[in-house]
Amino acid sequence: MTPLKRADFRFFHRMRVRWAEVDMQKIVFNAHYLMYFDTAISDYWRALCLPYQATMDALEGDLYVVKATVEFHASARVDDQIEVAMKCSRIGSSSMTFTGAIFRGDEHLITGEIVYVFADPATQTSKPVPPALREIMMGFEAGEAMSTVQVGPWSALGPDAQSIRTEVFVHEQRIPKELERDAADDTAVHAVAYNRLGVPVATGRYLSAQAGTVKVGRMAVTRVLRGGNLGRDVLHALMHAAREHGAAEVVLHAQRSAEGFYSRLGYQRRGAPFVEAGIDHVEMFTKL
Repeated sequence: MTPLKRADFRFFHRMRVRWAEVDMQKIVFNAHYLMYFDTAISDYWRALCLPYQATMDALEGDLYVVKATVEFHASARVDDQIEVAMKCSRIGSSSMTFTGAIFRGDEHLITGEIVYVFADPATQTSKPVPPALREIMMGFEAGEAMSTVQVGPWSALGPDAQSIRTEVFVHEQRIPKELERDAADDTAVHAVAYNRLGVPVATGRYLSAQAGTVKVGRMAVTRVLRGGNLGRDVLHALMHAAREHGAAEVVLHAQRSAEGFYSRLGYQRRGAPFVEAGIDHVEMFTKL
């Protein structure tokens, strides 16, 4: 097979080879490469902004592997930093083929191909790939955006924002429901990110705190899609809206676990940590 190039792919999953993955020859044991490809495909679904299980349930089907091949060009070794590239290279009537390549820098080490069939989970009999899924995957490979952010009032976005906030704050973080929802929602500016199936996947809001300053809060991203750009996109949409309304500064109370996320987006810490709703927070700010 002709060696693949990084430019052949849009999606990359970065990882480091662990000691447990090498064999007595001190190279990655061959079976682990299939695991690398499978791990990358899981991340590929996140790049599509599709929570895998919920999406398959909504589409009334699931994907089953019918063929997997690996071709070896060179070996990866312990502590190598590698990138597993994946692309959906073909979609048939009921099947889809993923082509993968593992790179160490620009060096093409491994080629993989995995063929899935979309099928009824109860009978495992094939059925047509849903048009919506086909469109999303083809759109991703064409470089299209996988999510959109809408900004507006609670009257328009409230039900979708609330569904995410309940999932994250109430069910996951166990914040009392009566503390999560407050009267400020009615006057706040809200942002909700939607995937291409129209499912809400991230949210946030801002309140006017004082002249020239707004306070961002209730930032939440569906658990299985964290680590991508949804939180960033929601925050940027809120900041853009605040700037359009004349604000010069944004402040927020960041959970300590999210402090690094906001720092990478240009926010600075201000003051000592404090506890809010039973969770450690710190105030952060940035100028617009």
